[in-house]
Amino acid sequence: MTTIDWHELTHAYGSAADIPGLFARLGGPEDEQVWNELWSALCHQGSVYGASWAALPRLTDIARGAAAGDPRQAVLMAGAIVGDADEDHRERYALEIEALRGVTRSMLDVRDRERNEFVELLQSLLAFEGVEVWWDALEGVSGEEYELDCPACEDGLFAAFGSHGTFVSAGDYVTGPGARGEQARAELTPARPEQLDGIGARLYREAAEAGQSAVAAALTLVFGQGRCPSCDAVFRVADEVEKQWT
Repeated sequence: MTTIDWHELTHAYGSAADIPGLFARLGGPEDEQVWNELWSALCHQGSVYGASWAALPRLTDIARGAAAGDPRQAVLMAGAIVGDADEDHRERYALEIEALRGVTRSMLDVRDRERNEFVELLQSLLAFEGVEVWWDALEGVSGEEYELDCPACEDGLFAAFGSHGTFVSAGDYVTGPGARGEQARAELTPARPEQLDGIGARLYREAAEAGQSAVAAALTLVFGQGRCPSCDAVFRVADEVEKQWT
C-alpha cells in the first residue's frame, strides 16, 4: 500500500487518498462501516476505478489472512473488481487473481454455507476464472428471479422460482399483470441434471457437491425451459438471461 500514490488515483467520489486509511481501520469494531465505505468508493454500482485495481493486492492479503479484515468480504469485492477485467488487467494482476481463486475455492469447499453466501462466492470464483456473463448473472439465483424478453414476441417476462411459485409471468408477478390471473403465467420447466451441459452442468455440479440442494434445484430451472404466457413460445431460460446480461 505504501508504494502506491493514492493521491494520483480516483474512485467513485474523487481522490483515492482516503483508501489506505480505510484499510487501516479494518480489524476493529468499525468493520461493517468500513467495508460499506470501501464498497461504495471502489465498486460503486458495479463501476470499477483505478483505485479499485490498486486495492487488489491488499484485498488479496486480507483474503489470505495476511492483513486485517474479513476474508469473505475481500474475496467478494475482488471478484466484483475482476469480473469485467480486460486482458491487460488480468495479466498485470495474474498472481493476485490466482491467489484469490485458490482462496475462494477453499471457501466454497466449506459445507453448510448460507445459500446466498455460497452463490456470491461462486460468482467470485467465476470472475477470477474469467467466465463471462455468469459471474454476474448468477445473482439472479439469489434473487430467485430473472427478468428477460420473450425471443418470439419480445414481451417483458419474469422467470420466477421463489416464494411466489415457479413460473414465467408476463409482467410483474407481484403487483402487475402476472399477479392478476393464471392467463398471465406459464410453465417454467426444470432441466434434468443429466441433460445439463457447459456452464449449466458445471454450476449444478458445484452446488450439488457442496450440498447446496436449493441452489442446485434453482439452477435446473435457470437452465431449463420457459413458455411465454403471451405467445406460447418455448425458450431456454439461460439463453435469454445471457442476452440480457451481455
